[in-house]
Amino acid sequence: MKIGIIQQSNTSDVAANRQSLINKIKQLAGQGAQLVVLPELHDSLYFCQVESVDNFDLAVTIPGEVTEEYAAVARECGIVLVTSLFEKRAAGLYHNTAVVFDTDGSVAGRYRKMHIPDDPAYYEKFYFTPGDLGFEPIQTSLGKLGLMVCWDQWYPEGARLMALRGAELLIYPTAIGYESSDTPDEQERQREAWTTVQRGHAVANGLHVITVNRVGHEPDPSGQTRGIQFWGSSFVAGPQGELIYRAPKDKEETQVIDIDMERSEQVRRWWPFLRDRRIECYGDINKRFLD
Repeated sequence: MKIGIIQQSNTSDVAANRQSLINKIKQLAGQGAQLVVLPELHDSLYFCQVESVDNFDLAVTIPGEVTEEYAAVARECGIVLVTSLFEKRAAGLYHNTAVVFDTDGSVAGRYRKMHIPDDPAYYEKFYFTPGDLGFEPIQTSLGKLGLMVCWDQWYPEGARLMALRGAELLIYPTAIGYESSDTPDEQERQREAWTTVQRGHAVANGLHVITVNRVGHEPDPSGQTRGIQFWGSSFVAGPQGELIYRAPKDKEETQVIDIDMERSEQVRRWWPFLRDRRIECYGDINKRFLD
């Protein structure tokens, strides 16, 4: 399968961001991409650096005008397209939602972000209700996609549940970076931890992992921090955790990466982790903490 990724730096101009993405989607399709993955909340700046009710104006209905626009480009290019949108479900009810369009432009499915962070400059709990669709793979004409979003990528439970339900790929649209005052050493520890934990999901489940991040500096509108330097580094890892491709950390990138889907089957034969799981011993995993 040929995977297209778009690592983009955004501006406050939503229409311009969207048009840039559409142009790049068409470019990747022209290079043979069959599946194109966009970063988290790709139409705007990462607005969660501050808590402001005005930012709810950025939310869109699903389906709606915006999903029709992305459906049209998926249909025109004949690709499966993974998008990430700020969903307005009802007045006062919003989600961080990934929507997948199939090659005919139809909505193959959606995933609502399950794990919602609340850290300095990542005030997502102010905006997003936790997902209520579970960890269910989305069936497309290319296979079953185990789609999760950003903060979900730190939790092995979600990746495992996707794998147990037949996901053939694990995909993470992402918006993550350094607080700009962090030391260079701390910045690299964070970026490498982020890469390593997801490569672990690939190994533990015998699946490719596709992670697409935004890049560039976005200032804090409140001025309380130095803003976020999104670290890019979008990557594709194979089912043994091997890095097949990794984008730069400091510039935009569009790339087509060829992956061997049959390799997952072979790796799972060598390393039968699913066979050897002691499922009768894991009952306590659904508890918050074992005192």
